[in-house]
Amino acid sequence: MAAAPATSIHGPSAPPANMFDTVPGYEGTIAGGGGGYLPPLSVPVPVPEQAPSSPNWHIPCISEDQARDFFATYVSSKCCYSSDPVKEGVITNMESFNTYRVRPTTFMESRSTEWSQKPYTGQPVDAGVQFAPGPWQIAAQPLAFFQEHKQTIKVPYTSSNCHVFLGMGRNPCTTCAGKFCWVCNGSGYHQSDDRCMHCNGHGCSSCSGSGTRQCDTCHGKRQLLVFINLIVKWYDDLHDKHLSQASSGLRVENLGKVSGKELFKDAQYMVYPVRGFPDVFVGQASERLVRDHQVKYAQTSLILQQRQMIELIPITKVNYMWNVKPYVYYVYGNEFKVNADDYPATCCCSVM
Repeated sequence: MAAAPATSIHGPSAPPANMFDTVPGYEGTIAGGGGGYLPPLSVPVPVPEQAPSSPNWHIPCISEDQARDFFATYVSSKCCYSSDPVKEGVITNMESFNTYRVRPTTFMESRSTEWSQKPYTGQPVDAGVQFAPGPWQIAAQPLAFFQEHKQTIKVPYTSSNCHVFLGMGRNPCTTCAGKFCWVCNGSGYHQSDDRCMHCNGHGCSSCSGSGTRQCDTCHGKRQLLVFINLIVKWYDDLHDKHLSQASSGLRVENLGKVSGKELFKDAQYMVYPVRGFPDVFVGQASERLVRDHQVKYAQTSLILQQRQMIELIPITKVNYMWNVKPYVYYVYGNEFKVNADDYPATCCCSVM
């Protein structure tokens, strides 16, 4: 039996790295992205005529009746809690431990570039017609402030018809790796429609015995249009926050589950640190966070808008007596959640 014929390799499966021209202003652009974000153009920082006026910091409190009602609602939601401490317990003291949450938010725009390609089918080629506009000279607008969005823009005057990619428009078949049955040429059958005894009729359905498939990069066109894409992203940073809390005894992780009362909100191109707040640590945290945001993001992104919010998360520590013993529960947040880790009248029950 004669030996199977050798299979030839029909060109590269991806465009070579040296196919991309150097475009002034886009020297760091690489194929597939990953070249890093482009520093924004220097923009002068506007200085407002005056800082925002200090609001009236009104700190709300709850009454004993409210504290007792919230406690009763909490206990009634627990199937194994007796209501006796709610009915018979006597409140001896209530203490407010107000916690302030400072939330600065910076809405930014970042730009990056990447070389892209697609099959050439006669599209206009404009590279070299004139200088391509710089990455920050191309117009792009966000949908709205503090709304994340991404836009990909083809950079004008960077498109060229690539002839370096000298493939045949086909690649070796990945199913049979070009090692199809040479007796039936991968069809699985002889001309008489009889099953091929050499490959038992398996052949190769992916390439019909040719050993190659159409190139996924050029779609069989054997030429590529290469160009630069500009990727514009609008996003904000919600991770930074500061909690200023007196030592109430309530675990800090509980506060992440509740909202607070908005005491202060300021939004403009560049926000000021808050002034005149009754808690000096809140003012210090505001100054630090605002400064950090302006320094951290101005190097890689264009700051479009900043927002600063201060919330009050009310915490009331309620001390009460029941059966001649002292106990404590907490009422906290806008939702008036209750925490009572040492509730004295619980039982263990199981569902049969």
